[in-house]
Amino acid sequence: MRRLLLGLLAATALTGLAEAQTLKIGLRQDPDILDPTLGSSYVGRIVYAAMCDKLFDLDTDLNITPQLATGYRYEDPTHLVITLRPGVTFHDGEKLDAEAVKYKLTRDLTAKGSMRAGEINAIQAIEVIDPLTIRLVLKAPASPLLAQLTDRAGIMISPKATEAAGAAFGQKPVCAGPYAFVERVAQDHITLKRHGGYWNPSEYHFDQVIYSSIPNSAVRVANLRAGSLDLVEYILPTDIEAIRKDPALRIAMTNSLAYTGITFNTGNGPAAKSVAGQNPLVRRAFELAIDKKALVDVVFNGAFSPTAQANPPSSPMYVKEIVSPTRDVARAQALLKQAGVALPVTIVLTATNEPDSQQAAEVIQSMTREAGFDVKIRTMEFAASLTAGYGGDFEAYLIGWSGRSDADGNMWQMLHTGGTFNYGRYSHPTVDALLDEARTFGDAAKRREIYAKVWQQEREDLPLVYLWNPQNIVGMKASLTGFRQVPDGLIRLRGLKPAG
Repeated sequence: MRRLLLGLLAATALTGLAEAQTLKIGLRQDPDILDPTLGSSYVGRIVYAAMCDKLFDLDTDLNITPQLATGYRYEDPTHLVITLRPGVTFHDGEKLDAEAVKYKLTRDLTAKGSMRAGEINAIQAIEVIDPLTIRLVLKAPASPLLAQLTDRAGIMISPKATEAAGAAFGQKPVCAGPYAFVERVAQDHITLKRHGGYWNPSEYHFDQVIYSSIPNSAVRVANLRAGSLDLVEYILPTDIEAIRKDPALRIAMTNSLAYTGITFNTGNGPAAKSVAGQNPLVRRAFELAIDKKALVDVVFNGAFSPTAQANPPSSPMYVKEIVSPTRDVARAQALLKQAGVALPVTIVLTATNEPDSQQAAEVIQSMTREAGFDVKIRTMEFAASLTAGYGGDFEAYLIGWSGRSDADGNMWQMLHTGGTFNYGRYSHPTVDALLDEARTFGDAAKRREIYAKVWQQEREDLPLVYLWNPQNIVGMKASLTGFRQVPDGLIRLRGLKPAG
């Protein structure tokens, strides 16, 4: 811990800027590639929030607000017109115009390895009306599309810089946000500096931002208390009281859109041939062996909520009838007997190297043993675990999803055939049809009715065991003012000010 603390202090000293001019943020993980078309990590989204403006953003009540766009209108249910903010430039000085928007959306739809294709695949054509106006022609009505444009699909990047960099673009991204990329040292830090040509400079009050990757929660808190971090994006519930007792610090908490669950590999390569991967009775027995409330009580001081679905209770798409089953070891054992499998059933559970993830995996290991499971925990660094997930190099994967304001963003990509974040390649034609149908309705009650049918089938197949909904818990120096907390958990720097 001492080495990490001194290292972070040294990195801060090297910035050459006054304390009030540099904002130092601690991240729980090291982001994956900094390319909004290819990236998939939550902590990467936090860096994008300072570096890359989007067409639209979310306010604290999850209302969609213009950012690089000035507005939108539907000419009819399948023709969406978006108007752009004049005078915006990318970090390389190139203009942001309708052609640039068309370039980025086309890249998201067509680039090899794109993580955004499934999010915006309702787009059939992109038409430039004039330099500041674009029309999206949709295959069918798509109620989640605007919400997708508040995230990485809505991030705009310089076409010139992207073409020049090719596959290396994520090593030095060029966007149109308030801060521009300076450097990255993998597993250590990312540095951004103020972009002098930003369209709204008065809302940003730091000359430089440094994001430090610190997987160990105790080390993050120690750096915050020592003053070598100004803000930590994730505080464990077990550390809340200690921070509240420190007059130099404060905690900001809000409900989250996120969930954590265990994805089973049911169809992604040879690892899908495991007993659990091939038999839903085994997966249902596994869930029945877990006391989700006791799990969150032990690991998170009871601050998180057990769940059996992707959307939190605050979502209009939450289906109240879908609840976690009570732990029932006898029933779990009966299901394993019905499945005709040899005991114990071995499951290799991949978990990331953060202490809370490890502790949760160990509690699950202990709970499920009583029902006849032998869980072997495989620990991986976060970005490496994502690579394993996409490649099918896992049997079961304990992983969180940071959540989206529209329910489609929490479901389609994980449960639909071909979904980017469908790590286990679960596939069911009924689920596919229902998820596609839900996108075509704007009425919340109708969509919720469709999603209830999705959950009925998902509960039968159980490719993903949903475990808990967390809270967004941010720790920071008490001297920081203007922090606005949005349920998506991203750290937005607009309006954030140092002391004095």
